[in-house]
Amino acid sequence: MDTNNRTVEVLVVGSSGQVGKKIVSILENTPGCRVRVTSRRPAEVDRLKAEGKNAVYLDLDRPETFGAALAGVDRLFLLTGYTVAMLTQSKTLVDAASKAGVEHVVHLGVFADWDTTDPHFTWHQLVETYIKASGMAWTNLHPNMFMENLHFMFDAQKQVVTTFWHGNRMGWTAASDIAAVAATVLQDGPKKHGGKDYWLSAEVATGAQLATIIGEVLGQNVSSNLLGPDEFKEVFTSGALTVEAWYAEGGVEFMRQVVDGRMGYIGSVRNDVPHVTGRPALTLREWVVQHREQLAPVASDKT
Repeated sequence: MDTNNRTVEVLVVGSSGQVGKKIVSILENTPGCRVRVTSRRPAEVDRLKAEGKNAVYLDLDRPETFGAALAGVDRLFLLTGYTVAMLTQSKTLVDAASKAGVEHVVHLGVFADWDTTDPHFTWHQLVETYIKASGMAWTNLHPNMFMENLHFMFDAQKQVVTTFWHGNRMGWTAASDIAAVAATVLQDGPKKHGGKDYWLSAEVATGAQLATIIGEVLGQNVSSNLLGPDEFKEVFTSGALTVEAWYAEGGVEFMRQVVDGRMGYIGSVRNDVPHVTGRPALTLREWVVQHREQLAPVASDKT
């Protein structure tokens, strides 16, 4: 929160996403913060305005939309798309933010060592390097695997959890904790959080351990299907998911490096949630309890 008791204007890029929505919800209920949300669809901007939202038109592929969207903004939450275009989008948006007088950029990045060779992880690091060179204050958030991915990894009908890193450990963090950290940083501002990297990996678990946790919470006999990078690549080549080819290959390379040990640190706890928010991070078990109805609606009817 601003120490001069003035209202701080916060622009949230990606405000309709799973993290962005939560950030907006927190900040909308925070005294001293005025949240500005974005959409690349004019009709959606009109709808949000009709609901009383402070909404602006911003299309990351159209830099001419940046100036008006950023005018008067004090702090910016930056989340870019899952394509190589994120490099151009981020560079041009950061330039526009600097011109507009934004004082603090909070960037949602990845859980990576400084010398990572994973392609899409290096893109995030290039963005972070550019933000640091911009002259604006910065804070980088480094989340590990989202617990929300369990919605796609767990098949309730077959009662099986599928992972793509064999029997290796993976670090996990909840989207709600990422949002809580981001919102706290945006509230407090650069005087407290400027120039800092926050790491968000609250707990580690293998695929088999995930199956045990989910099974115990749902009261089911859940098994684990421990696949690897080759099977992960087949998910993209089969057309089951629509992802840019370069980004998809980066995801496959990520799995390769987790399996062969080059990214062994992915299976580690590095948890700054309590340091920033003053409360513990969600555990995997707590997250599954919170989402049990979405994970397995049938199971919730039996208890």
